[in-house]
Amino acid sequence: VQLQASGGGLVQAGGSLRLSCAASGRGFSSMTVAWFRQAPGKEREFVAGLRRSSSTEYGDSVKGRFTMSRDDAGAYLQMDSLKPEDTAAYYCAAGYSVHSIRVHRAAEYDYWGQGTLVTVSS
Repeated sequence: VQLQASGGGLVQAGGSLRLSCAASGRGFSSMTVAWFRQAPGKEREFVAGLRRSSSTEYGDSVKGRFTMSRDDAGAYLQMDSLKPEDTAAYYCAAGYSVHSIRVHRAAEYDYWGQGTLVTVSS
């Protein structure tokens, strides 16, 4: 499986962006998909994750502002009410056997896309 993230850019605080993660290869439709982000000098942070036939989980810092969705072609992250602290490189990831209680753990994922940079100005 190969993942290709896109959609990042520069936006003012309060604005919106939609990230896309295009997936190619077999098996994607049955995998757990997630978004993580990493700001300069900080650890990678869980943003959102979606297992097949399950509800979406969100990191506390983005609940109510970000919405994740997916289809057989990829995954998407709608980001609204953006804040300067949302500035980071955003990564999509996919994994075969991600337990529901470990959706937020980066080590659970087998495939990663390259990052797409989101910059939110104040």
